[in-house]
Amino acid sequence: MRFGLSEIGFPVSARLAVAAIFFVNGALFGNWVARIPAVKEKLGLSEGLLGLALLAIAVGALVAMPVAGVLISRLGSRGITAAGVLGACVALPLVAVPGSFPALVAVLLALGVLLGSLDVAMNAQGAAVEKVYGRPIMNSFHAMFSIGGLAGAMMGGAMAALGAGLGAHFLAVAALFGALALFAVQYLLPSEPVGAGEPAFAVPDRAMFGLGIVAFCVLLGEGAVADWSAVYLSGTLGTGPGVAAAGFAAFSLMMTAGRLAGDRLNMLLGPVTLVRLGGGVAALGMSLALFSGSPAFALAGFAGVGAGFSVVFPIVLSTAARTPGVAPGAAIAAMSTMGYFGFLVGPPLIGFVAEMLTLRGALGLILISSAAIALLANSAARGKV
Repeated sequence: MRFGLSEIGFPVSARLAVAAIFFVNGALFGNWVARIPAVKEKLGLSEGLLGLALLAIAVGALVAMPVAGVLISRLGSRGITAAGVLGACVALPLVAVPGSFPALVAVLLALGVLLGSLDVAMNAQGAAVEKVYGRPIMNSFHAMFSIGGLAGAMMGGAMAALGAGLGAHFLAVAALFGALALFAVQYLLPSEPVGAGEPAFAVPDRAMFGLGIVAFCVLLGEGAVADWSAVYLSGTLGTGPGVAAAGFAAFSLMMTAGRLAGDRLNMLLGPVTLVRLGGGVAALGMSLALFSGSPAFALAGFAGVGAGFSVVFPIVLSTAARTPGVAPGAAIAAMSTMGYFGFLVGPPLIGFVAEMLTLRGALGLILISSAAIALLANSAARGKV
């Protein structure tokens, strides 16, 4: 007997399809991150050149996000999602091909364009499915991205430990997750035309700007914790490398757990209260990490930051998609661009401030940004799903 998503029923099949796309996106990213050292070794790159190469992904994504918003508004999110996820699967093995730094930058720039476009499009699909469901489900999609990232990182680490070549590894990843994506895109929601009077490009108004600041603050904090938590634990608190690595692990695990519970909490508390609570929990967690002086309490603090941040960005995107008079794809693109800009500038900003103060003082910026999220929580009040 043939069994597929179509037998499960609409809109469940669409929800499973979008969840699969989020998972694939996270898995691709996790596999890539795990093999960055191998790329560095293959081309003999210095830390500075590697940093410039990695910046190409971010630049590609930032450029692509607003363009993707326009394309989604005109063509719909289904086609852009399919092109983004399948294109990223094809592009990943190409990262193993370049034999020079300029060629690597070109490939990573293209990969960033595809991933940035996919990020906007899959969230637009998620918002559309959420609208059909009539209740919050966006956090569950972002949980699948986190789970995919963890699975991809574990897979990539295992392949590296086995001594697998970059080309063979990335081809296997492309085949495995490309097949899953190809199956899933068949069940995405049909594309909807832009409503009358809805612009294809969103310039944030006063209400959207507050929401964008929330997106900026939460992703600034996420990027800073990812890059600096281990340095803080090992350098400032004097822990060993194992404990230092556990800081981001605790953050990531609580981020995933929070997103799994986020939709139920959203229905129970409402988006404004949940965003305010998330910002407050993150601020308390960062305070614990910075002022306790104990590695154990610092780990608990970073876990608290992950729990607090976990629910905020999905709510931002869900709220933006319901902005009156603005196409959902355009609104999501605007929030994604502002948020991703925070993710990009957060780590170097922490490093710059640490040079003037201390790393503990610089990480206080995460405490400030978390408090700002709580203060701007009313930006999440824009109707109900």
